[in-house]
Amino acid sequence: MDIALWIIAAALAAVFLASGAVKLAQPAEKLAATGLTLGLGKTIGVLEVLAAAGLILPAALDIAPVLSPLAATGLVLLMAGAVVLHVRRRETKVVAVPAVLLVLAAVVAWGWFA
Repeated sequence: MDIALWIIAAALAAVFLASGAVKLAQPAEKLAATGLTLGLGKTIGVLEVLAAAGLILPAALDIAPVLSPLAATGLVLLMAGAVVLHVRRRETKVVAVPAVLLVLAAVVAWGWFA
């Protein structure tokens, strides 16, 4: 189970590092086209990058390893917000992506807290 958690955490870290970096690098016009304000888009980008680092580094370096499941829990909350946003906007084609990421982050949080 431990190896599976590491694989899931690494995949999540890669996804959120890339997603966060894109949000941080996007010009304001492109971010506005997604329906996010500049401040919200950049904040989400920062949270995603920090969570990606938090998933891997504390546990891998054995420095405050409790931060890794906390980062996963933060991603659960962030993805819950994304699911709600997409449902409210009636974006049914894309709501599955944050829902799957939410479940994977919950598995990592549960596995590392247990």
